[in-house]
Amino acid sequence: MNDKVLRQSIIDALDFDPSIDAARIGVAVDNGIVTLSGHVGSYAEKIAAETLARRIKGVRAIAEEIEVRYPDHKKTADDQIASRAVSVISWDAMVPEGVVKVKVEKGWVTLAGTVDWQFQREAAYRAVRKLSGVLGITNSIEVKARVQIPDVQAKILAALKRDAEFEADGIKVNVIGDKVILDGKIKAWHERQVAERAAWSAAGVRSVEDNLHVA
Repeated sequence: MNDKVLRQSIIDALDFDPSIDAARIGVAVDNGIVTLSGHVGSYAEKIAAETLARRIKGVRAIAEEIEVRYPDHKKTADDQIASRAVSVISWDAMVPEGVVKVKVEKGWVTLAGTVDWQFQREAAYRAVRKLSGVLGITNSIEVKARVQIPDVQAKILAALKRDAEFEADGIKVNVIGDKVILDGKIKAWHERQVAERAAWSAAGVRSVEDNLHVA
């Protein structure tokens, strides 16, 4: 797919999504590298635009330069954002109670703490990203290895092969201690997320190094 066709595909997809104001988002494509620019009305909308672009076939990487701009009447004080963030995290059944710390500075939220699983780390992030007033999020929550499984590599490969979204034969999985290294070729950029999700699903994994590239 050439850059012109890819750019139009992304524009059409953004325009089709009712949760995104596509008129405020600029799209540029250079050799499969997509740059998203412009401004949106919430952090959730910014993430939605990026996530949608990732799914388009032919996208090799994304440079995300979208700015979040809240109208004056919708701006929220840092202490209010922090209070709401603490509440929504505590309401999420997937996040252990009392393990996530929240800091807010000029609309930017930093999450810290330690959890046992990657899905818990992601759940805390997802809970906060939809809050009004949030300009950005730094997720510094660490995953603590509690269980070590000898056949982590085999379990990850099996999970990849069960996934219908792509062929796993081109992916190599190396495990060094509690770190997983993914190498090989994939057909579409969004498949990296699928592979990373499979790697994080193995108990004991604390970090994932993704060296996959689109062939």
